[in-house]
Amino acid sequence: MNTFEEKRSLLLEMIAFSTVDGQLHKREYEFLSIVANELNIEKDVFNDFFHQELPKLPIKSEFQRIQQFYRLALLMHSDGVLHEKEAQAIQQIAIDMGLNPTATKRILKMMKEASNAIIDAEVLLKTFQEQYN
Repeated sequence: MNTFEEKRSLLLEMIAFSTVDGQLHKREYEFLSIVANELNIEKDVFNDFFHQELPKLPIKSEFQRIQQFYRLALLMHSDGVLHEKEAQAIQQIAIDMGLNPTATKRILKMMKEASNAIIDAEVLLKTFQEQYN
């Protein structure tokens, strides 16, 4: 992730997803804030993103699309409540990203069954790579 526009686009997508259930939970905001910090986005700029609607840039590499899908899935689990709207939205987002629906369903199932919703990075990538065979 090199440009500010790419970082902004990813965060805007995450912000939009975080409110798909009609509210922004405190833990979702905290998670988004951590992601913004990791992307070197200043706090006031990050907070301003909640008032912006900018076009999203397509994510070019498959690895980056998988990363973004996983970030969204973590965000979905961050408030401890899995809403049906979130489940439907993340499946559609994954399809729009060009990710394999079978792999994304497997990842979401693994995350739901995990105590903290975290999956090892190797397992994540392997699940998507298995679909190539």
